[in-house]
Amino acid sequence: MYYTKKVLLFILLYIDTMAQFLAHSRRFSTSALKTPPKLNTYSKILTNDPSLGAAKAMYYALGFKKEDFSKAQIGIGSMAYDGNPCNSHLGKLSDVVHHKMNLTPTMKGLRFNTIGVSDGIGMGTKGMRYSLPSREIIADSIQTITEAHHYDGNVIIGSCDKNLPGALMAISRINRPSILVYGGSMKPGFYKNKPVDIVSAFQSYGQLLSGEMSENERDDLLEKCCPGPGTCAGGYTANSMGVFTEALGMCLPNSSSNLAESNEKISECESVSNYMELLLRKNIKPSDIITRKSIENGITAVIAFGGSTNIVLHVLALARTIGIDLTIDDFNKIGAKVPVFGNIKPYGQYVMADIYNNGGTSVLLKSLLDGGFLHPDCSTVTGKTLAENLTHIKTKPNKDIWSYDNPVKSSSHIRVLRGSLAPNGAVAKITGKEGEYFEGYARVYDTEDAFINDLIANLIKENMVIVIRYQGPKGSPGMPEMLKATSAVVGCGLAKKICFLTDGRFSGGTHGFVIGHISQEAYEGGPIALIENGDKIIVDAKKNTIDLIVDSSVLFQRKMNWVLPEHIKNNVEKYGFLSKYRKLVQSASDGCVLE
Repeated sequence: MYYTKKVLLFILLYIDTMAQFLAHSRRFSTSALKTPPKLNTYSKILTNDPSLGAAKAMYYALGFKKEDFSKAQIGIGSMAYDGNPCNSHLGKLSDVVHHKMNLTPTMKGLRFNTIGVSDGIGMGTKGMRYSLPSREIIADSIQTITEAHHYDGNVIIGSCDKNLPGALMAISRINRPSILVYGGSMKPGFYKNKPVDIVSAFQSYGQLLSGEMSENERDDLLEKCCPGPGTCAGGYTANSMGVFTEALGMCLPNSSSNLAESNEKISECESVSNYMELLLRKNIKPSDIITRKSIENGITAVIAFGGSTNIVLHVLALARTIGIDLTIDDFNKIGAKVPVFGNIKPYGQYVMADIYNNGGTSVLLKSLLDGGFLHPDCSTVTGKTLAENLTHIKTKPNKDIWSYDNPVKSSSHIRVLRGSLAPNGAVAKITGKEGEYFEGYARVYDTEDAFINDLIANLIKENMVIVIRYQGPKGSPGMPEMLKATSAVVGCGLAKKICFLTDGRFSGGTHGFVIGHISQEAYEGGPIALIENGDKIIVDAKKNTIDLIVDSSVLFQRKMNWVLPEHIKNNVEKYGFLSKYRKLVQSASDGCVLE
């Protein structure tokens, strides 16, 4: 009996030990299943292949340690350069992201740069022809270095107008985990105790021409307009794209409103590596975030903000890049349901710094979400949905900046117009302050300079429809903005008295009765090429129509006699980038993508 008990006890102990061992094994096994896979999905092609020893040798030359070869390589791309205040601080932000990322045990950050073009500096010159095409160079260069070097993901830091759309197009093509950081707006300047910015500088030319301002006064003003680094302060194209990108879900909350020289912008850059690692672990790619719904969120936010017409070009290009069915007419469909709440410059009173000081863009997005204007379930780079990112927001928007109960306009200020003058579409920015109907007679120019000369000569009168053509994506080529012309008109006091039409573009800083992106463009023999001085033109922003009131038989005869002017045909070097751009670029109604 004694030995029987000992055997039974031994058996019980053995069973208990095995049970504990199996339980421990299950815990270990479960833990092992939760251990994330290696994050170096693409870079391991270069770092782990024994046949590519030369690549490894090159990495050692960069200071890599043996443990670095198992880390994910993240390209930290910025558009930093010294020649533009919008971009001059981006190197500092890139350094912050780089430093924090290289403290992690899982990622190796590698900085690179691409180009930018300053619209503010190039405006009104031939240099402005390179602005929109720079979007394609930015996209191509980000894609080139990422795919050539097998980066596992990207953090892209941009500011000026074409930086964010170029980056969005690039990361959509590459489709690896990515985060965008908006470089942030500059603070407004002050002149005679009034806030001023870049548009004040442009409008001062008209004030100088009209005698309202002396040359010395103008010089004093210009010194105050741009007090430091960052994008132009108002609801212009760069800030519009920042708001779009945040509502889209491709940047961290309040990235669009954190000022360039703020502590919050530095903190944002310090936190990027945490979210980048999350995206890698969960394999969340741009295609998971950029969807039809999230693009609609972005468009809605920019309309409510009161942003730039240039988003039409950039959003169409992004949709084409990622394969989402979006047309120019969708802007009217979305805009019919979205009021303009933002009292933002150029037509309003406030700038991005005021949004920053009142809780940031997140507060504005929360008000749109609560109002049912946004799709709540869209994914974002935080790993959460848009709605989840905003659950903690309790602050209500400042009523002076964001007039939710008394909107500036009950529907979108961005209007797509069609008619006999623009059979493939045109884009207007009509807030209602300049009226919604214009009937007048054409005064036609083939260059912006020719118009400026007539403005100086006091030949521009009320009820004129100013037509500046051969400025389209192929005609100029490059589709330049004409803020110099429109702001000079504002400075001369003619903003509500004339209408502007062009197949080129207008800056986000433009206001007044202006219609751009007219398609077909003059270079292709579109109706805008057939206009003659004195022709009657009617623009109706309620009916979304734009018509040339000329008998069809007369237009037919003009079309038969039309030839492309030699000075337009030969306005670029045969082998230069703009010549290549002219051959490949599609119409403004297709986003000016290259095909």
